[in-house]
Amino acid sequence: MSENPKPNRSAGGKARAEKLTPEQRAEIATNAASARWNKDIPLAPYVGEIVIVNKSIPCAVLEDGKTRIINSAGFLYALNRPWRGKYQRTDTPNFLAASNLKSYINSEIESVLGLIEYRTKNGGVLRGYDARLLRMVCNVYVRALGDGVLKLENQINVAKAAGVVLNALADVGVAALIDEATGFQRDRAKRALAEILEQFIAKELRSWTRTFPVEFYEQIFRLHGWWFDPQSLKRPGVIGHYTNDFIYSRLAPGVLDELRAKNPVVDGRRKHKLFQWLSGEVGDPRLRTHLDGIVRLMRGSSSWEEFKAFANRFFPRLSKTDLGFDVEDYSKEEMEAAKAVLRPPTDPR
Repeated sequence: MSENPKPNRSAGGKARAEKLTPEQRAEIATNAASARWNKDIPLAPYVGEIVIVNKSIPCAVLEDGKTRIINSAGFLYALNRPWRGKYQRTDTPNFLAASNLKSYINSEIESVLGLIEYRTKNGGVLRGYDARLLRMVCNVYVRALGDGVLKLENQINVAKAAGVVLNALADVGVAALIDEATGFQRDRAKRALAEILEQFIAKELRSWTRTFPVEFYEQIFRLHGWWFDPQSLKRPGVIGHYTNDFIYSRLAPGVLDELRAKNPVVDGRRKHKLFQWLSGEVGDPRLRTHLDGIVRLMRGSSSWEEFKAFANRFFPRLSKTDLGFDVEDYSKEEMEAAKAVLRPPTDPR
């Protein structure tokens, strides 16, 4: 006899099946059958359950990373309505079809009323509603109750449940609950970063054109009290740190890291300018606009510390907790070295 017998999963499955109503078993059977030929139905790689007022509500996030779904049965469960598996083919969901509710259905609600079919990783096909609809439907019932138009007991019960749901969602939005329950929050930042970099970073190296105005460097020197020679190309290393900090790291999250990856250090220096890897459609125009704003702040500042305070206020860099990116800092030793290099000559003429 085996020392480690496998658990009897079939027994557990039978036990769960016995708890299902006939309507639920029929719905599950229909989903399983349709899964064989419905590969065009969007996949929901993230599924889970949110808990609202001690009710576990099945939910999902579709592969587009934007559409959050509340399962149709769970949607009704949240509103204290029975699920009979017969709500998927109506133009207006059963829970909003009553004539005394029609005046409360606006264009915003209509835009998310449609039932959405989605596939799970195991091939099953489920149906649900855009998660945004839950709060909207709750508002409809609460308003209708306040206006005194609800007369039927079942509608009044739904309105009471809707008020409880709205209170539960007052501090935490349903989207945040779903992202946490399905595990999507772990990938959300990665998706956001990928979309940003797709816009900002060029596919191929762009030709060099003057992008950083001379005044950008002149203002840095002025604010530090350094002597500035506009004809000289000599720049201390700390200027590069300033450029990364106040320019590239504040354009968008991850842009500086991606530019460095595109343009690595070879034999002690980068072969091209970082801005040559910015896209012409988004990256370069955004850089020029940002540069203009930074230079304006420099003009209006009387000291380097004042400028830094302005920059942090009007052009803040993302903190490490937002999307996980560090900003390269510069040491006191580098600052002192820069000052030594740039002390004004005895006769600046």
